[in-house]
Amino acid sequence: MSLQQKVEQNVGWLIVLVILVVSVGGLVEIVPLWSMKSMTQPVEGLKPYTALQLTGRDLYIRESCVSCHSQMIRPFRAETERYGHYSVAGEFVYDRPFLWGSKRTGPDLARVGGRYSDDWHRVHLINPRDVVPESIMPAYPWLEENLIDPSDIKAKMRALKNMGHPYTEEEINNAPAELEGKTEMDAMIAYMQSLGVLIKNKR
Repeated sequence: MSLQQKVEQNVGWLIVLVILVVSVGGLVEIVPLWSMKSMTQPVEGLKPYTALQLTGRDLYIRESCVSCHSQMIRPFRAETERYGHYSVAGEFVYDRPFLWGSKRTGPDLARVGGRYSDDWHRVHLINPRDVVPESIMPAYPWLEENLIDPSDIKAKMRALKNMGHPYTEEEINNAPAELEGKTEMDAMIAYMQSLGVLIKNKR
């Protein structure tokens, strides 16, 4: 009986060896990434989301936008020609959780920031078919009507600061005032306009 047959017939040894192989393989693939600055350091000019952008990101999650829109452009010609420069790890240092996604019922949004005006986004979110007649995206008119509740923004930003986001105490203390009188639509647009602007779009 060969060694392979012995291992395959002994469940205990099989489990131990599978765990060992997976662990070594994982370490070989993952550990080198920790030493690569491009994988762990923010791209030049990257700042954590402002209070308004952070609120918009939470709304993006609440409304399940990530279910239809990815936020990661792969380094393939077909993707970069349509959406712009491929995504790099340093762009997402302050994203918790990541919103890369894999579903593209709608287009990828990784480089949507600055591509359209605020007014375009507003009209598009109220009724997508007003600007894209063939769109199957649902409308979000309530975003224009709902005012933001600023009561929990300081706690959110403090939690993120504890996780390494470089917010200052002044930014945290001024956050409620930044949200005062703003609608959910304002926040969603602010978030959308922040996506991918630090790496030049290539169309």
